[in-house]
Amino acid sequence: MPSASSRDPSAPHPHPGLSPEATPLGPSDPPSGFVPPTWASELTACEGGWPCPSAWSPSLGVAPASKGKQGKVGTQRCRVWARSPPAPGTDPCVSLQREDRGPRQQLPCPPDALGMASGAPQQNGQTAEETPGFLDTLLRDFPAPLSPESPLPWKVPGPVLTLEEVEGELAEVAMGFLSSRSAPPPLAACLAHEAVSQLLQSDLSEFRKLPEQEEEDGDRGDRAEEKAPVTLLDAAGLARSLFDRLWQACGQWQQQVPAAARAPQRQWLVSAHAIRNARRRMEDRHVCLPAFNLLFGLEDSVDRAYFAVFDGHGGADAARYASVHVHAVAARRPELAADPAEALRAAFRRTDEMFLWKARRERLQSGTTGVCALIAGNTLHVAWLGDSQVLLVRQGQAVKLMEPHRPERQDEKDRIEALGGFVSHMDCWRVNGTLAVSRAIGDVFQKPYVSGEADAASWELTGSEEYLLLACDGFFDVVPHQEVASLVRSRLAGPPGSGLRVAEELVAAARERGSHDNITVVVVFLRDPQDLLEPEPDAPRS
Repeated sequence: MPSASSRDPSAPHPHPGLSPEATPLGPSDPPSGFVPPTWASELTACEGGWPCPSAWSPSLGVAPASKGKQGKVGTQRCRVWARSPPAPGTDPCVSLQREDRGPRQQLPCPPDALGMASGAPQQNGQTAEETPGFLDTLLRDFPAPLSPESPLPWKVPGPVLTLEEVEGELAEVAMGFLSSRSAPPPLAACLAHEAVSQLLQSDLSEFRKLPEQEEEDGDRGDRAEEKAPVTLLDAAGLARSLFDRLWQACGQWQQQVPAAARAPQRQWLVSAHAIRNARRRMEDRHVCLPAFNLLFGLEDSVDRAYFAVFDGHGGADAARYASVHVHAVAARRPELAADPAEALRAAFRRTDEMFLWKARRERLQSGTTGVCALIAGNTLHVAWLGDSQVLLVRQGQAVKLMEPHRPERQDEKDRIEALGGFVSHMDCWRVNGTLAVSRAIGDVFQKPYVSGEADAASWELTGSEEYLLLACDGFFDVVPHQEVASLVRSRLAGPPGSGLRVAEELVAAARERGSHDNITVVVVFLRDPQDLLEPEPDAPRS
């Protein structure tokens, strides 16, 4: 692979949100065929030496860190796609995210990112124009299905999958692959759905492995489903079959792209930033999925967009798992149309059950808190476990939407003690002297004291709302709710394009106030950021 200095300047950059003339941050190039394999995993060097996430959300909204040489963490740059490509002359880069261990340094924004002055929803025909070119390029690079000896262009999501895990894991793989090749987001979601659904409708018996029955070691619980044999499927075989179906769909759509992939989509400006900070590992994950309906083939009239933050502890496995499966489970819940909040609660519960089975089988001990927001039409639905939080800002005022789950809450303390556990103070309040959160996905050895039951709530959006902010405790432990609006407003008052860096500004504020934890912030603008600087109609003008 040619070095950065010898790269053809006319060739497209592997990540178009970054300037092709910019100097790569690292000298190493990955093996040929490497692509980011997941939506929410760790960092690794991408093509041309750019360190970028090896795990991308469907909107490329993930900012974890990875170990490089000698276990050190490098710098990352990545982007968050809006729901549809931006207007001509602008760039889809709405977030620059950075991971480092040393003192914070200013990360220069690529010139093409600075061109996006605001996040106003825009309709444009760029998706329709880009689609044929993308399909032509992909089919030129992959002129035939992969042979059995050919390496896969993505990382296989583990050795085996349960049937219930297949849709979420393969959708993640497909979206990561397509996004790494700069597929228009609506097209990527439609292609991923087509390939995954075709695979799920086929006979999966060829991928079946012998049913696995866990030994009766006393930690399986009393539920029959936990003691029943579980059919496992070969993940590598599924991934190879997925590529074949993706390749077939691209060939068919080269002649006629389905209307859903060509239709104009609402754009979302999402600013996301995350740092490992002083911790040894990056255990946070976040997801930005504006194309929720397209990815899961939902054809009703309700537009949906999904955003989430997961704050892992004891490792990143639980956070990564939740970032893949919570929304996939929610999309298939029968309550989704009539009661989306309940669908999210059920999705958290089921994801916890799925991960606990995986944790027992693979001897995993991690857990994760989580908060997610599903915007369905004009209604906001949120669900949460633990102390990750979501905040709504309306007319310049922070609106508290939730109460985090902490052991010191009297109702949580009573619940834990009723189950036979205890809450003690050891530098902070902890469940059984260990965990500082009372609800989480995972934590197999702390169940049932650490509950997997989420809380959920819904609010009607009136149009006066300005933005949502989702963040982990590394942010909210040091930045009070009432200071968020002023911090955001001060950043928006900067040069054009400042809305792209709002999350970075908030993360920096938390770090400067003494946070040593992983910090993740996702800001979802519900109005044009430039409009937020204008006084309200009934506000006095100076």
